[in-house]
Amino acid sequence: MSGQANGPSEDTRVLVVEDDRGIAESLVRGLRQAGYAVEGVRTGRAALAAATPDVVLLDLGLPDIDGVEVCRRLRARSDAAIIAVTARGEEADRVVALDEGADDYLVKPFGLAELLARIRAVLRRRRPAEPELVRHGPLTLDPRTRQVSVDGRVVPLTPKEFGILECLAADPGRVVSRQQILERAWDAHWYGPTKVLDVHVAALRRKLGVPGLIETVYGHGFRLGAAGEPS
Repeated sequence: MSGQANGPSEDTRVLVVEDDRGIAESLVRGLRQAGYAVEGVRTGRAALAAATPDVVLLDLGLPDIDGVEVCRRLRARSDAAIIAVTARGEEADRVVALDEGADDYLVKPFGLAELLARIRAVLRRRRPAEPELVRHGPLTLDPRTRQVSVDGRVVPLTPKEFGILECLAADPGRVVSRQQILERAWDAHWYGPTKVLDVHVAALRRKLGVPGLIETVYGHGFRLGAAGEPS
């Protein structure tokens, strides 16, 4: 293996399943230098008995249980990211491993830099970035907890009211049409009267208590405006 470790891991746990002692030691050493918490095992049984990690680097040519079978068993009980690491380069082997739950496939020999990039990629897919807090004037909206506050005061909203505000807060200042809001907060195929939106927007304005925060753009829709301006 060649390459240099790079990038923080934030204590991501990696299980290296590799029966070749030299390769295993090189992998463990490189991954630890990159900041990962690493455990190394040399058999399929040991891999199945290990604590559930975040990432499994799985050799398919294990001495006791075929690596594809280990992959299948791990996937049946865990959502860990699995990267098959093996000397088998034939397409059929790659397809079988991927069909049994592997997220990616590396053929030996490979560089450490490539391995680290593959680990980062599978973790991004397995752990999509959490939506960020939206802050606009006195308003704070948390898409993850669905909590809204104004100047630190939590404002309880109904699901429809939150959906309306989230739609507007996605791009403050941009005019969002009535139909777009209805499709986002109600249903993708909403065909009912749009007046129902006015009722919910009025209630939302009262709860937020910030004049001008939700602006009406007549003939177009609504937008999140600068607080303090007349709506």
